[in-house]
Amino acid sequence: MSTPCPRALVVTAHSDDEALGCGGTMARLARKGWEVGVIFMTNGVGAREAAGAEQAGARSAAAAAALAALGARLLKNHDFPDNAMDSVPLLTLVKAIEETARDFRPSLVFTHHANDLNIDHRLVHQAVLTAFRPLPGSSVQAILCFEVASSTGWGSAALPGFHPTLSIDISETFEAKLAALSCYDIEMRPSPHPRSAPMLETQARFRGAQSGLALAEAFEVQRLIIGTGLTLPV
Repeated sequence: MSTPCPRALVVTAHSDDEALGCGGTMARLARKGWEVGVIFMTNGVGAREAAGAEQAGARSAAAAAALAALGARLLKNHDFPDNAMDSVPLLTLVKAIEETARDFRPSLVFTHHANDLNIDHRLVHQAVLTAFRPLPGSSVQAILCFEVASSTGWGSAALPGFHPTLSIDISETFEAKLAALSCYDIEMRPSPHPRSAPMLETQARFRGAQSGLALAEAFEVQRLIIGTGLTLPV
């Protein structure tokens, strides 16, 4: 009898957050036999002037190409108001995540840092922690929080910053991360903007250097339950 493959779930506010925050890790997991599912909570463009069905369709196509580059699959692209998720009751966000993830039953969950500048990122973090609270019978054994260039680093100095406690080697999958980000060309910027290919490589090299690696993505460990058989992607 074959053992089912482990499952990782990435929950983000906007399509492109997944590639920016943990794209290299997603590709690494997929190559190691994990099933990687993704939930987007908004269409990613609704807050922009004159954004309509055409832009939303283009963003959806970009996301599909990016996920293919990372070896992941889309579970759900919700349509909550972009950059206005604070207009939606938190319970509604929580139930949407719970319903989408119910059958997927991930053991590992990735989501935003708690104190990003972007309001949607902060609310998704809170909704994820609520949706996957550690109740008996929960499949979730670890929740890892990632940084998003031009959001996490721009958070308020009055709130705790991003202090990673886990590094994952993406030396072999950084090119897949860049390939995914190239699908979101409308979101990328010229260097030295933090959301540019050279600066993202600098970030990966810096995070790698903190752990003796060539290239890495860094995470805050929000939850890690020992004794449940979870195998992290080492």
